[in-house]
Amino acid sequence: MYDLSKKMFQRAKKVIPGGVNSPVRAYNNVGGTPLCISKAKGSHLWDIDGNEYIDYVCSWGPLILGHAHPEIIQAVKDASEKGTSFGANCEIEVKLAERVVDCVPSIEKVRMVNSGTEATMSAIRLARGYTGRSKIIKFEGCYHGHADSFLSKAGSGAMTFGIPGTPGVTKGTIEDTLDAVYNDLSNVKKLIDQNENNIAAIIVEPVAGNMGVILPQSGFLEGLRKLADLHDIVLIFDEVITGFRLERGGAQQYYNVKPDLTTLGKIIGGGLPVGAFGGAKHIMDYLAPDGPVYQAGTLSGNPIALSAGYATLLELEKDDFYKKLETKAVEFFNELRGNFERSGFPCTSHYVSSMAGFYFQGGPVTNYTEVARSDTKLFARYFRKLLDKGIYIAPSQFEAMFVSSAHTDSDLQKTLEIHKAVLKKM
Repeated sequence: MYDLSKKMFQRAKKVIPGGVNSPVRAYNNVGGTPLCISKAKGSHLWDIDGNEYIDYVCSWGPLILGHAHPEIIQAVKDASEKGTSFGANCEIEVKLAERVVDCVPSIEKVRMVNSGTEATMSAIRLARGYTGRSKIIKFEGCYHGHADSFLSKAGSGAMTFGIPGTPGVTKGTIEDTLDAVYNDLSNVKKLIDQNENNIAAIIVEPVAGNMGVILPQSGFLEGLRKLADLHDIVLIFDEVITGFRLERGGAQQYYNVKPDLTTLGKIIGGGLPVGAFGGAKHIMDYLAPDGPVYQAGTLSGNPIALSAGYATLLELEKDDFYKKLETKAVEFFNELRGNFERSGFPCTSHYVSSMAGFYFQGGPVTNYTEVARSDTKLFARYFRKLLDKGIYIAPSQFEAMFVSSAHTDSDLQKTLEIHKAVLKKM
């Protein structure tokens, strides 16, 4: 069934560390061999063995319109015919920046970069330069990319592989990063009090999408905003996942809390590599060439990536897009939850708009420590059974599930039927 994927993976391991270019693609914790994908269209993937899958990974979130959307493909074709990279200013970067500023409540100016990691590390540097302080507060289980400052008790692949930190990160860097408990304002306040006048930034995923999906409890985001204001700390929302996923204006619009800086990625590239960070004008003007904080990138503002992103954002403004997608996704997630409940499996689920997380445990699940209690061996069995039936979810208990506008009623109904059958045989 997976013979060609197995052969390709053996080839890959000889020339690529672990056979993968990102650890989250590895199947170490679920068993088996990573799929080698040959093509994708809409909500479906095909591997090189010819197996077809309904895809709920959606390239880890960017593909809110599904794979190979015709408007995105046309935008990429049109842009590439004019040149792949200029290393100079171009119109599309201004148009996309204007669109982002118009959509995201807190952003007055934005700078384009090439990845979510680049966006978050740049936002942290800017916050430090703006405040003249050195320490940051991040939250256990949140993942902000693989920059040194973010790798203590991180979510996503670091959590999947049980890596609480990583060799190569210096002691000094670790000392400047303070880990707080997600959804626990008293813990954040304690860290601030212990490091008075030395906290440059609080960075948080407003919806934690890298340890499954953990929702902010009532008052949590508002409380962070108040603490940041009280202590002159820069509040950063990492909306690499939630930006343009929950609403046109991201989680900050959905929950009506404005940060000082916002990081973006995934959806604003339409499936191509891109990132961005932006915020209040008086902070963003600290960036070079206007200010003293240096940040640069040869391929930043790449015309092909930004053309794909711009075309995506235009599609998201059509025909009550978010209302329709959320209605479809939430109905589907409710049915999945019902299947778990009727099967008797201990499972806790969270979902918001078109993203969801399901945990093989009884709950509650509100933070990193509680997430880590999930039964990963049971999840591994569940993953493999779904995969064998043509349902593709992330190969980790600690990643989100996404529904796109390309998922049809038929896709969702078929998934529910397979899901019910799989649970009966678990």
